[in-house]
Amino acid sequence: MDNDLVFIHGAWVTPLCWEHFEAYFQQNGFHTLAPPWPGKEVPIPQQRDRPSETLRGLRIAEIVDHYGRLIAALPSPPVLVGHSFGGLFVQMLLDRGYGAAGVAIDSAPPRGVFPFYPSAFRSLGRVITTWKGWRRILRMPFSDFKYGFVNTLSPEKQRAAYDRHVVPETGRIFFQAALSIVSPGSPTRVRFGNPARPPLLLIAGGSEHIVPPAINLSNFRKYRRSSATTAFKEFQGRGHWIIAEDGWEEVAAFILGWLRGLPA
Repeated sequence: MDNDLVFIHGAWVTPLCWEHFEAYFQQNGFHTLAPPWPGKEVPIPQQRDRPSETLRGLRIAEIVDHYGRLIAALPSPPVLVGHSFGGLFVQMLLDRGYGAAGVAIDSAPPRGVFPFYPSAFRSLGRVITTWKGWRRILRMPFSDFKYGFVNTLSPEKQRAAYDRHVVPETGRIFFQAALSIVSPGSPTRVRFGNPARPPLLLIAGGSEHIVPPAINLSNFRKYRRSSATTAFKEFQGRGHWIIAEDGWEEVAAFILGWLRGLPA
């Protein structure tokens, strides 16, 4: 396997969320890329003050196609590592044949995986009940970030993470994801039985609120009929901020070991 690795961030944040993982995998011989979603190319202060109009109505398909073009332009298929919505995008990209292998961390669920657990609804209820939120650029209040992202952190670290990372977001993707359960044409669908899909590792945080581990486990079980390599790992006591909270090194090391254990 070549040592190119592409990180795909989730909603409400930017590629800065990967700062620890990027340094770790670079130190372990990988050439890493962490491209932003469309509309998130400018510095974080500018995103907060003047969010790009690109975010207004930005769709899941547009984001996935954006990453597909970037990956296709690389000299060889990279490893894909995504968090939250980025984990869903990794699953979709692998299903389309992009990448040499993929890791989906606290992944938003594809169509066919039940998403409406109580803590998940509490984490995102404000978004999906916002009037005409599908056509707006939304902002996450600290109270929602504290409950949904960083519930395992101290109050000081919760505030620091919010101030450092959180940016406005497109509302469209949340409505697309929420409606996937009743939409046969949902953009979040993947072919769970696809035998040609590259290897996939799903990682869950045991104390996660936005994507409870039961969702990730259900997601993993959807792949049981596929002959493609699929693995699952739950880290107890970790929240949605698993990629940057204390103990992130254990998660990164597990991913590295899994990648190195794949057939050449």
